[in-house]
Amino acid sequence: MNNEPNNTSAARADGGHWGGLFRVAIVGAATLKGRELKDVLSDRNFPAQNIRLLDDEESLGQLEAVGEEPTFIQSVLPEHLENIDFTFFAADENFTRNIWEMARKAGSDIIDLSYGLEGKEGVVLRAPWVERELGVSPKLDFIEAPVTIAHPAAVVLALLLLRAQKVGKIVRAVATVFEPASEHGRRGMDELHEQTVNLLSFQQLPKGVFDAQVAFNLLDRYGEKSSPSLASVESRIQRHFQSIVQGNLAIPSLLLLQAPIFHGHAFSLYVELDNPAQLEELTAAISGEHVDVLQGAEESPSNVNAAGQEQIQVFVRADPQSPKGFWLWAASDNLRISALAAVECAENMIASRPRGTVQ
Repeated sequence: MNNEPNNTSAARADGGHWGGLFRVAIVGAATLKGRELKDVLSDRNFPAQNIRLLDDEESLGQLEAVGEEPTFIQSVLPEHLENIDFTFFAADENFTRNIWEMARKAGSDIIDLSYGLEGKEGVVLRAPWVERELGVSPKLDFIEAPVTIAHPAAVVLALLLLRAQKVGKIVRAVATVFEPASEHGRRGMDELHEQTVNLLSFQQLPKGVFDAQVAFNLLDRYGEKSSPSLASVESRIQRHFQSIVQGNLAIPSLLLLQAPIFHGHAFSLYVELDNPAQLEELTAAISGEHVDVLQGAEESPSNVNAAGQEQIQVFVRADPQSPKGFWLWAASDNLRISALAAVECAENMIASRPRGTVQ
């Protein structure tokens, strides 16, 4: 998969492809998002002849597998982005901001999972699952623009609430979202692990990422030295939610908490409708593509059970104090949802601007 023909001009004579396939670069290939993205590209059989793994100096030379073939992580240089069709940015925000113009000048389509391009002129925020739920397709000029992937928590909340309102008008929605350490990448995961071990052995806690004790704890804010702050992430989820629902829903009241979990979002969502409804009605409305509603004796949704899954797991129960109120307990794989959205956006670009025969 990674071996390229020697005769470059002949191989690309079809107009930019290798036999109708595409060349892909993942910037931030050693990050959790980068590795998840690599797996999703393989799982969905994305038509890639070559996947080039790029990252910062700390990750250079690491050996990774692309499909069945080993490849080394390389530095981000103009020559490594030359003739690349799709560049995915999975590094941290600042790294993306510093080097994304290199990919644009090389003529690559750009899909950003880092949020580094959020708010930049001409960059489009996208959530393919929500777009399908709304029955809208991205405009052609949007498909040609650089894309930022919507926050996975915003995607989950939007999808569940859009389906819930099929039963009745939503007059109130209140969400508590539990943030995993993996949203801070490998450093966040490592710090939670080290804090857990050190607490059990009565050692000093490392606080380089969160600037606070996360292990065995729930937080509504990080320490002053932590970046990004929990409040800024909460604001990002609200902004992305407002953008992707396209005026079809009000923003729910939201509280984001840092949980002592390694991976996967968990959600406590209260929904109040304008009229009484049956539990079965709401359950049927929420069920469908990307959502598994668990009932009865089935195992409850949890961030552990959701890990590695494409589906959002949901349990619904009626509020005993109100015939109009319902509680949704949900869990999802944050990295998987972001990677799936990014690859689906690239697939949209292929369908709208074919550069050869995709095999």
